[in-house]
Amino acid sequence: MKKFISTVKNIFSIEDLRVRILNTIGFLIIFRLGSFIVLPGVDPSKLGGAPEGIFGLIDTFLGGAFSNASIFGLGIMPYISASIVLQLLTVGVPYFQKMQKEGESGRKRINQITRVLTIAITVAQGIGYVTATILPTGAVMVSTSLFMFSSLVLLSAGTMFCMWLGEKITEKGIGNGISMLIMIGIISRFPGAIIAEVVEKGSGGLLLLLIEAGVLFFVVLAVVALTEATRRIPVQYAKQVVGGKVYGGQRQYIPIKVNASGVMPIIFAQSLMFVPALVAQIWAGESDIANYIGTTFSDFTSWQYNLLFAVLIIIFTFFYTAITVNPEQIAEDMKRNGGFVPGIKPGAPTAEFIDGIISKITLPGSILLSVVAILPALAIVAGVGGEFAQFYGGTSLLIMVGVIMDTLRQIESYLLMRHYEGMMKSGNMKNSASNYQVA
Repeated sequence: MKKFISTVKNIFSIEDLRVRILNTIGFLIIFRLGSFIVLPGVDPSKLGGAPEGIFGLIDTFLGGAFSNASIFGLGIMPYISASIVLQLLTVGVPYFQKMQKEGESGRKRINQITRVLTIAITVAQGIGYVTATILPTGAVMVSTSLFMFSSLVLLSAGTMFCMWLGEKITEKGIGNGISMLIMIGIISRFPGAIIAEVVEKGSGGLLLLLIEAGVLFFVVLAVVALTEATRRIPVQYAKQVVGGKVYGGQRQYIPIKVNASGVMPIIFAQSLMFVPALVAQIWAGESDIANYIGTTFSDFTSWQYNLLFAVLIIIFTFFYTAITVNPEQIAEDMKRNGGFVPGIKPGAPTAEFIDGIISKITLPGSILLSVVAILPALAIVAGVGGEFAQFYGGTSLLIMVGVIMDTLRQIESYLLMRHYEGMMKSGNMKNSASNYQVA
């Protein structure tokens, strides 16, 4: 406890870090307040409860703003969608590949395109959001055309404001702003989930609550291990004599993450899991097989649903890793900087060696990621409440762990830079990229 108190004092004794933390808290409070401001013309009492499926996932990310018909009802999600589209374009389209290699000017142009695409996606998603989730509830108290126009303007403004908040957190706060907004939305549901679980179990379920908390603790430890696990590839740099001084000659490491794709495979797989049930509804009245598929894949706790979900995650993990980790580029950067893997020739053989390692570690990483993704369903089957079970795995837990670990790294770097003791009692938190010095 003394260690914790001492660390907190050290954190707030650094003026720059203290200001950044307070800025972050202020921006997050503004974000949370905006999620409760309902769109003009909506009667909040007539809105439905929390949605399910992919809409439920979005509502979790936005901390209830989606189900509240808030001006932040779409939050930062259109910007994330636009960023993913641009990321895929920079992999497959030569024009965007060239733009990415132009340095700072290229990045600025990509950011401008991302912003324009964000507005377009917000308008498209806003139309679907209003027509599918607000109008059917009968909560609109004004004319539909007026409400549609005003809502699209406000939702677009809300998304751009959320994007601005994220950029300000990154610039003047601590951690990655966009990720922080998603994380605070997820965490905002945690107190309610605990209360609901306590009410459901009652006073006689104290032992069950303790067991559930203990299991959640070990699940979090496992997710931290999966997030931080890396395979280090040794790299030797040739000695260079410049002006009578010897540079290089030391051994460094390229850390290849076991889960290099992060949460993206789960998000991609989740977005496709509603398709079987949706297609089956077309022939539901004519075919028993269609009825079976529709019923089975509407229940996310069924083994068929989770088996398909796990397979899709494994496939998307390989796909996303392939487009985000480029062995040829890594090998080329190493060769340009005079580095080589001991026992492997520079160039193409090094690229093949790195690609082989990525393939070997991606398989167990994808399997573990799929297990984490289906843990909430297993928790519900085991008797855990639906709201509380969402924190046992899946996208929510992975995002929370990833963002918290990244934020702690930044705080750790401030402490060490000011010659304070780190946040851990023995050893320091390792930045996964700290050993990779190839440009």
